[in-house]
Amino acid sequence: MDLRARPYRSVLYIPGSRQRALEKARALPVDAIIFDLEDAVTPDEKPSARDTLAEALSRPYGMRTRIVRINGLETIWGEDDARAADTMDCDAVLLPKVESAAQLDALAALTDKPLWAMMETPAWMLAAGEIAAHPRLAGMVMGTNDLAKELNARFRADRLPMLTGIGLCVLAAKAQGIIVVDGVYNAFKDDDGLRAECVQGRDMGMDGKTLIHPAQVEVANTAFAPDAEEIDLAQRQIDAYETAEKAGQGVAVVDGKIVENLHVETARKTLARAQAIAALAE
Repeated sequence: MDLRARPYRSVLYIPGSRQRALEKARALPVDAIIFDLEDAVTPDEKPSARDTLAEALSRPYGMRTRIVRINGLETIWGEDDARAADTMDCDAVLLPKVESAAQLDALAALTDKPLWAMMETPAWMLAAGEIAAHPRLAGMVMGTNDLAKELNARFRADRLPMLTGIGLCVLAAKAQGIIVVDGVYNAFKDDDGLRAECVQGRDMGMDGKTLIHPAQVEVANTAFAPDAEEIDLAQRQIDAYETAEKAGQGVAVVDGKIVENLHVETARKTLARAQAIAALAE
C-alpha cells in the first residue's frame, strides 16, 4: 500500500533502545510507530540502540507504518543513525528540528528511504511551504511541545497560541498531498483532554495524532476514523449524485443539502479511509 494511502490515526512513539517495548508494540492496534533514536534514548545508549532497533525491525510489524526518528544531522549521532536506518526494514526516516529544505537534502544524500520531518520551531513554521515541497518528503509530524517552548507559550486547552503555526503546516502538507500528524498530548491518563485535542486536530485536517502511551491508542483511533453516520452519509451522497447524473442533472439533494461533485469526492475519500482502516484489522 502507498504510504500516503495508509491510515495514520494513531502514531505511537517507541524508544528504539527498549527491547520489551519494541516487542509489545507488535500487538498494539496502532496505525504507525515512530521508533525513536533521539529524545527517548540516552547518549550512552544511542550507538547500541541502532543495533537493537535493526534486530527488532528484521521481524514483522504487520501493516503498521514503521518510521525511524534519527538524531539531528548536526549531532555526533545523526549521520550514523541515517546510514543505519537506510539498511533497516522501515518505511521512512524522520528528521527532527527541520528548518530548511537543505537539511532534507542532506538526509536524502544518506538514505533512499522516504523522508518525514518534525515541525518544532517557529523557523520551520515560516518555511513550511518550502519544506513540504521537497520531492522526497512524504510526511510531517507536529512537535508541539518544542513549539510551545520556543514560543514561550502558556498551556491552553484550545492551543490558541500554537494554532497559527499548526495551521501553516496543515496548509503546506495539504498543498503537497503529504501526511501531517498532530503533536502529542502529555497527560496520558486524561482521556477527555486527549479526545478534545484529537477532535480539534481532525477538524483542522490532520491525518492522526502522535502518542506517548499505549493507553491513548483507542481514543485516537476512534477520533480520527469515520464513524457509522459519516460512512452512511458518504454512501448516500455518492448514490444520490450518481442517480442525478444518470438523469442528466449536475447536483443531488441529500438530507435537504445540495450535493455536488466536490462533496462526492470527499465522500469517496471517507469510504476509502474506512476501507483502509478495516484492512488493518484483517
